[in-house]
Amino acid sequence: MKAATARDELRHAASLLPELKENVLQGDAAAAARNLSALELHTADARKATADPLWRLASALPLVGINFQAATEVAISADDVARLAAAPLVGALQSLDWKALTPVGGGVKVEPLAEASPAIASAANAVHQSTERLNSIDSSRLLPQISEPLEDAREQLTSLQTGLQSASDFTAVAPAMLGAEQPRHYLLLIENNAESRATGGIPGALAVLSVDKGRLTLGPQSSASELGTFTPPVDMDPEQQNIYSARLGKFMQDANLTPDFPSAAGIAQAMWERKFGQRVDGVISIDPVALGYVLDATGPVRLTDPQIVATAGEALPVELTGTNVVQTLLSDVYGKIEEPELQDVYFAGVAKEIFAALSAGRSNGESLIEGLARGTVERRILLWSSSADEQRVIERYPVGGSISGAAVAPAEFGVYFNDGTGAKMDYYVRRTVQLVKECPRDGYEQTTVRITSTNTAPTDAATSLPAYVTGNGFFGVPTGSVQTNIMAYGPVQAQVETAKLDGQKTEFAPYFHSSRPVGVLAVRLAPGETKTVNFTFSKIVQHTEPNVVVTPTVQDVKDVTLPTETAACG
Repeated sequence: MKAATARDELRHAASLLPELKENVLQGDAAAAARNLSALELHTADARKATADPLWRLASALPLVGINFQAATEVAISADDVARLAAAPLVGALQSLDWKALTPVGGGVKVEPLAEASPAIASAANAVHQSTERLNSIDSSRLLPQISEPLEDAREQLTSLQTGLQSASDFTAVAPAMLGAEQPRHYLLLIENNAESRATGGIPGALAVLSVDKGRLTLGPQSSASELGTFTPPVDMDPEQQNIYSARLGKFMQDANLTPDFPSAAGIAQAMWERKFGQRVDGVISIDPVALGYVLDATGPVRLTDPQIVATAGEALPVELTGTNVVQTLLSDVYGKIEEPELQDVYFAGVAKEIFAALSAGRSNGESLIEGLARGTVERRILLWSSSADEQRVIERYPVGGSISGAAVAPAEFGVYFNDGTGAKMDYYVRRTVQLVKECPRDGYEQTTVRITSTNTAPTDAATSLPAYVTGNGFFGVPTGSVQTNIMAYGPVQAQVETAKLDGQKTEFAPYFHSSRPVGVLAVRLAPGETKTVNFTFSKIVQHTEPNVVVTPTVQDVKDVTLPTETAACG
C-alpha cells in the first residue's frame, strides 16, 4: 500500500514539472505558485510514505531491501527539489523579470539580477545535492520497476542541474560585470571574418564599451592598424609563441592567431594599455554575423554621423539591417572604399549605431536574447574578464573561448583557420569540417579530421576584385588565390599522426598546446579550386563521442560542421 502511494504521488509530481518549468520560463509567477503548491503536496506525501516504520524495516531486508532504499532516495530527492529548488525559483520570479535582462531606455536593470542570485544559487545547490544522492545508487542490482524510474530521475536532474548552475553563475557575476558596483570598461574587438583568424577574424575595428549600472555606451574607437607595431612584443605564452610566432605580441591584428581567447584577450588588453594608458576590465569580441543577429532584434539602424555618411556616399548603405550587414561589412566596403582608414571609419560607425540602438532599448527582448545566445553558441561572441574570480566562472562555458579546461568536452577536436594571404579573400572561401571515427588500434580510438575548402572567387578575381581584397600578391600569394593556415587540435594526451592533402600523405608541423596535439598545414587555393586535408589523430584515450569546434566564418556553422562518420571495421 505504501509503495503504491509513493509511486502514485511521484507520478503526479512528475506530471506537474513540465507546466511548472513553462511557468518559470514565461515569468508567470501566479501559475508557478499554484503548481508549486500542488508539487510540494505530492512530493511530501511520497516522502512520508517511504518514511513509514514498516518501509524502513523492509529497507533492511536482504536482496529486496536495496529497492526500498532506492525508492526512498528518489522520494527524498523529489521532495528536496520541490522545497529547496523549485520554491526559491518561484520566489525569485517575484523580483526577476527576465525581460529586464535586455536593455531598455536606461540600460539593463541589474538590481533584479542581484536580488535573484541567492535564490538561484540555493536552487542550484539543492539540485546538485539531489543529483549526487541519486548518482551514488548502484542501479544494476535493482528491480526494473525501481531502476527505470531512477534512471529517468537521474536524467531529469542532470539536465536541470546544468541549466540551474549556468543561471546561478550568470546571476553571480553579471551585476558586477554590468557596472552595478562601479563602471566597467571593456575593449570591444569587432572581428572581420573576411580575413580569418583562429577565433573568427582579424580584429580590425576596436572600441571601448563602457557599462555603468547596466547602461551601455560606446566610447573611444580605434583600429588595429592605428596601434602599430609593439617593440618589444607584449608578454605571451612561449608554447603559443612557438606555434603562432612572435606576431602574437607584436600586432593587434595577430593577437588572435591563437584559438585560445583568454590568451588573445590578455594580449589585446596589454596592447591597449601600452598604447593609450587605459587598462580595461575585460575584452569582448563579436563578428558581423553576430551583429546581424542583434540587428534582427533592434530593427534597422541609420548612420547619422556626417563623416560616416560622407564616407558611405552613394556606394554603401546608410541603413543597416540583419540582411545586409554581413555583405556590407565583409565585402562591399572593400569594393567601394579604397582607403583602409576610411574602411575602418565606416566599420566603426556601424558598430557605434548598433550599440546605441541597444542602449536605447530599441530591441525585441526575446529576439535579442535568442540572437545573443546563438552568437555565443556559434562562438561569434566571446568574453574575457581581468577579474580572476569572474574569469574562473566564465571559463567554464563556451563563451570563454578557451581551448582547455572545464568548457572543453573530453573528446573535443578543433579546426581553426588563419589567413595567409594578407587580404580579405576569406569572404569567398567555403569550408566543411567532418570527423571520421576510424577503427580502434591497439586499444585506442582513432579519429580523422577532414577539412574541405573551396575558393569561390570569380576566375578573373586577379583583375575584377580590388587589390585590397586580393592582397595583390604582396605576401607571395598569387593574386586571386587564397592561402590558409589550418590548425587541427585533438583531445588531451592524443597524438597527431599523419596529414594528407587530396589523399596524398604530406608533411605538416606538429605541436602541443595545453597538452593537446596540434597539426598545422598551409593550403593554397586558386579561384574555383577545392582541396581536402585529412589529419589523423591516434592514441586517443577518451571513449566518449567526439565533437568538433571550428573557427566561425561567413558561413552558417551548421553548414560547416558535418555529421560524424564511422568507418567500417572488421
